[in-house]
Amino acid sequence: MAQKKYLIAKLTSCLREDKIQLWKPPYTNEKKEAGKEMKELVQKYSSKLNINENDTENMLEEIRCKAIERGTGNENFKVTGIARLDIYLPRRKSRKIPLETNLFITGKELRSQIAQEHALKESAIKIIINKKQLDLGKTLEDQGVTHNAKVMVLQLEQSDEETRRKVQEEELQCKKEKEINDKMQRTKKGLEILAEREEYLDPDSVPYLDIANQTGRSIEIPPQAKKALVLAMGYHEKGRALMKKKEYEIALPYLLDADKHFCECSTELLNTVDNYAVLQLDIVWCYFRLEQLDCLDDAEKKLSTAHRCFQRCYGENHERLIDIKGSYGREKVLFLRLYLLQGIGHYHSGREKEAAEYIQKASRLYEELSIDPDKVYRLSLLGFSEQEARLALRACHGNVEHAANLITNRREEKAQIRREERAKRRQRLEDINTLKSMGYSERAAQVALHNTQGNLDQAFKFILDNPELLLDDDDDDDPVTVDQFQVSQESIDQLMYMGFSRESAEQALKVFKGNIHLASQTLAHYGGVLPASLQLSPEGSSPSEESASSKDSPTESAGSSSSPTDEDMETDAVNEILEDIPEHEEDYLDLTLEEEEQIIHEYLSYIQ
Repeated sequence: MAQKKYLIAKLTSCLREDKIQLWKPPYTNEKKEAGKEMKELVQKYSSKLNINENDTENMLEEIRCKAIERGTGNENFKVTGIARLDIYLPRRKSRKIPLETNLFITGKELRSQIAQEHALKESAIKIIINKKQLDLGKTLEDQGVTHNAKVMVLQLEQSDEETRRKVQEEELQCKKEKEINDKMQRTKKGLEILAEREEYLDPDSVPYLDIANQTGRSIEIPPQAKKALVLAMGYHEKGRALMKKKEYEIALPYLLDADKHFCECSTELLNTVDNYAVLQLDIVWCYFRLEQLDCLDDAEKKLSTAHRCFQRCYGENHERLIDIKGSYGREKVLFLRLYLLQGIGHYHSGREKEAAEYIQKASRLYEELSIDPDKVYRLSLLGFSEQEARLALRACHGNVEHAANLITNRREEKAQIRREERAKRRQRLEDINTLKSMGYSERAAQVALHNTQGNLDQAFKFILDNPELLLDDDDDDDPVTVDQFQVSQESIDQLMYMGFSRESAEQALKVFKGNIHLASQTLAHYGGVLPASLQLSPEGSSPSEESASSKDSPTESAGSSSSPTDEDMETDAVNEILEDIPEHEEDYLDLTLEEEEQIIHEYLSYIQ
C-alpha cells in the first residue's frame, strides 16, 4: 500500500514536470476514454522510474480517472451546488470513497448517510474534517466544509466485524459507546473543574493542577493563560494515556481538543514549554497509525512546527537542555519519532532521496537509543523502576553506574522540591491560622495570602481593602441572619469608647455578628464608616447580595447549589483525570520504541 502511494506520487510529480494533463486530449478523448498517446507515456515513465509497464499503465489510468472524476465534480458543484466529499473509512475498509451531498445538511445527517451507505453503526462512529470533530447540530457549510473536503471516519469499537452483527454484541457495543461518550464528557467536566481551582486551596484535600518547568518547579503563569494551558495539557495527557493502549481512534479526538486549547495560549508561553511540539508529533502519529495520513493535509506543517518548537525550547544544539538537565539523551526519542514521520511523509509524496535521509537518521537514533534489557534488570535490582532505568540509560549513553547515580540524584532533587513545598504549605497554614485568630475566615485568609504572595502584613491590608472578603464566614450553619442578630449594648459601648458613632458601631456589629475585633478594624480602616458594600439597606436586610455571592469561586458556587450526587460525580470526574496524569514528569519521553523499530524496518525495505 505504502509502495503504491509512493509510485503514484512519483508519477504525479513526473506529469507535473512535463506539464501533462491526463484529463485533456490527446490523453482523453471525447468519450472520456484513454487516448492512444497513453501508451507512449506508459513506456516513457516505466523506463524512467524502472517500474513494470503493466503497473505503470494501471497507475496512470487511476490518476487519469481520478482527474476526470474531480473535474466532473467541480463542474457539477458550480452548476448544482452538490459537493463531492472524499470519505476515508476505517482501516479494515481502507479505501477512499466519494460521497455527493449539498453542504446545507447537518453533521448528524452526514453521519447517518455515511453509516447507512457503509453498514456502520451510527452511534459508534466519529467524523473528523479539517482536524476538527464534526458538530452534529450545525450544517456542513457553517463548519467550513467545502467541495472536495476529506472526511475521516473513526470507528470507536474493537470487536470483530463479523460478530458485531450479532444482537448481543450490538447491545454490548451500544453500552461501550455510551461509556466512551460519557467518559469524554467526564474528562471535559473534570478538566474544567481543575482549571478553575485556585492555588490557595489545600492540595491535600482539594486537588488542583500545577504547571512545572523541566526541573519540576512551579511556573508562574497568569490565571487566564494558565486555564487554557491546564485544559490543553489535560486533554493531551488523556490522549497519551489512550495512545499507550494503542486506542488511537479514541485518543485522536482528545488530542485535537488539546490542540484547540493550546492555540488559545500566547506564542511566548508556547515557546517556553515543549508540550505543544510533543502534541503535534502525537497528532501526526495517531493519523499515521490509523492509516489516514491523507486526511491530514498539514502533517508536514505540524512536523515543521514541532521541530521549530523543540529548537526554541531546547536550544539550536540542545544547549538549554544540557544546561538544565546535564544531557539530552532522553529527548532524542522525540527526534527519532519526528525524523521517522518526516521520512514517511516524504516517501508518500514521492521524494525518495529526502525519505531515505530522514528514515536513516531515525534508524541511527534507534540504534543509539535501544536499551539492553540486562542493564535495565541490573538497575531494577538496585530498587529502580524500569521507566527510571530506561530514561537514565538513554541520558547516560548506556552507562549503568552513571545511570544509577543520575536516578539517585534526581530522586533527591524531587525529594528536596517536595520538602520545600511542604515547608511552604506549613508556613501558609500558620499564616492562615494567624489571620483566623484575628477574626477573618479561612477562605478570606487563603485568598489574601495568595494575592499577596504570602506576605502576612500585606494580606491583612488586602482583606480590609476588599470588604467582600470580610463577609466570609466559616460557620455556614449559623441560622441567624444579619438583620436578626441582636447586638449587645456592652459591645456598642466598647466601640463608642473607641470614638465611633453609635449608628456605625451598631451597624458594624450587626454585619460581623458581634465580632468586635472585625468591627473595630473595619471602621478604623474606613474612617469610622462602613464601606457601601457592607452597609445595611434601610430595611435592615443583609449587605449587598452581589458582594456576598461574588466571594464564591466557580467551583464553590457550583458545589453549594449541587446535590451530593452532583458533588460525587464531580469528584469522580476529577479523579479520572488525575489517574491519567503520570507520576513521572518525563513519562512522555519513555518510549519503548517497539512500534518505531517495526516501522523503520518496513520503510527501509522500501527505499533500499
